[in-house]
Amino acid sequence: MRRIMVANPKGGSGKSTLAIHLASWFARNDELVYLADLDRQQSTRNWLKERPGHLAPIRHWDVDSDEFDKPPANCTVAVLDTPAGLHGKRLKLFLNEMDKVLVPVSPSRFDMLACREFFEELSEMKAVRKDRVDIGVVGMRVDPRTIASRQLVDFLQQFDLPLIACIRQAQRYVHAVETGVTLFDGGTVDPVDQIQWKPLLDWLVRRR
Repeated sequence: MRRIMVANPKGGSGKSTLAIHLASWFARNDELVYLADLDRQQSTRNWLKERPGHLAPIRHWDVDSDEFDKPPANCTVAVLDTPAGLHGKRLKLFLNEMDKVLVPVSPSRFDMLACREFFEELSEMKAVRKDRVDIGVVGMRVDPRTIASRQLVDFLQQFDLPLIACIRQAQRYVHAVETGVTLFDGGTVDPVDQIQWKPLLDWLVRRR
């Protein structure tokens, strides 16, 4: 079983967008996918209600916000969407149960500053756990032509955490949140999106 957590201390960083697309991609590849949402708003759980029935199924995984409820026995991929402000004991609790942790960050100075302590906390926990979990960063709403995007890359170089992929800003992601249909649920994926998502998907399926 693969256990993937999407985490960032700041709201609006793209956690839910990233989580639903990962769940959708694995489901399209014949995995038994369960998606959990620790946020009180239950954004991804509400997204599942909007998901058309003819698409590859994604099942809801009910997780208590203060303790880890293991995914069902038949699960092959578990995706955990977390709330803003997750840190300390609760972060460590869930981190201890994961194989991969993704931190979505947008090229905003406010987002980067909000992530500094979080990255340091993750790095310390990673050291404590002797590399039993892989932690990677995903740039969200990135336009490589902008100064802000270059500043994001420079900022991340301060930490021992790899930048796995950069995802562009596009209306299709807003549409996916509203309709339950992701980029991976339709026909042909745009070549630009294929290129941007490939290193992330390869990283997720690669075994240690």
